[in-house]
Amino acid sequence: MTTPPPTPAAPSAGMDSAVLVRQSGRLAVDLRALVGFLPERVDEAWRRLSGPGDAQATFRSFCLVGDGDSLHAGTAAEAAFEHLAGLSCEVQPAQRFLGYHVRGAAPDTLVVAVSASGRTERVLQGVARARARGLRTLGISGSATSPLAEGADAHVAVGLPDPEPSPGIRTHQASLTALLLLALRAAQTTRGADWAARTRAELLGVADGVAATEAAVREPASAWGRTLTDAPVIAVLGTGPAEGTADYAAAKVVEGAGVLAYGRDLEEWWHVERFAAPLDAPLVVLAPPGHARERALEVAERALALGRRVALVTPAEETEDLDDRIVVLPVHGAAREEFAPLLYQPFAAHLAFGLARALGRSPFQRHRPTGPALR
Repeated sequence: MTTPPPTPAAPSAGMDSAVLVRQSGRLAVDLRALVGFLPERVDEAWRRLSGPGDAQATFRSFCLVGDGDSLHAGTAAEAAFEHLAGLSCEVQPAQRFLGYHVRGAAPDTLVVAVSASGRTERVLQGVARARARGLRTLGISGSATSPLAEGADAHVAVGLPDPEPSPGIRTHQASLTALLLLALRAAQTTRGADWAARTRAELLGVADGVAATEAAVREPASAWGRTLTDAPVIAVLGTGPAEGTADYAAAKVVEGAGVLAYGRDLEEWWHVERFAAPLDAPLVVLAPPGHARERALEVAERALALGRRVALVTPAEETEDLDDRIVVLPVHGAAREEFAPLLYQPFAAHLAFGLARALGRSPFQRHRPTGPALR
């Protein structure tokens, strides 16, 4: 196996694109730590929602609320609530939840508000509005003293050591992991504590695959990014849990390299955006094992025939029959489809890094003489 390049050293000041690589290099270690300490915090939050006595919290549906990476984490975790816990789950951008969805939410809905900083304005307003309507709320943020922690009925702190300003990579994984563990806690009521413990152990095992995948995608993702400096836009496609990963990956390209990118359900892209020029615009297709893999492979091949430049995020051992013109971003390890987003997202930081370095850009437009873009 080719030895991956060393992690770039931290810059002395400001924010350099190398932060993308540093953050990605810590994902596996973070995941092991998160699955170690978060279950107890999730249990404690669940007890707070249950109230005094031995009564267990009972919710028939979940509403996951957030903006940006927090929203993408919710989209990636939705299937875990529906398939593992057997509960209805909706994912709502904070403004849509605040302005529309909260009005009709059922009383037995748990509103799960996610914000890495714990200070996202519309998320906080959504929590306040939900509580005013009598809905129970649970916050997930990086600090036990954040405004979100103080404003929600219960809270799970997902803070990690040695944070640094960057496009959210470690923080996104932390939010996603907390949501997956919350789904397992909700499922425990019907599936039992033994099942929940076994499934948490399964989630912990995904960290080995994250480590191997992160090392394997560093060079091919960065190298492909360096070839895309002429691209006005990059599309990232996925469906099911992978749609959340596609949204997240596109956000890293935007934040990390200042290049317009968007995540899209793969069938919706085929239905609409395949007709858009330029016909050689780059396309990343996520093809994890599961219900949509066959269609993802088909879309990738047909897009290539249309003239698109295509990269495929796919299991490393399943590449023999691919067209040689498709760039392979290999994934190592296996996970049930509900946990697969953890394995299929490490490429994103390296794609953004290669593109940013080739363009001479820094995250959040900090290379501009006028400073970073307003946030």
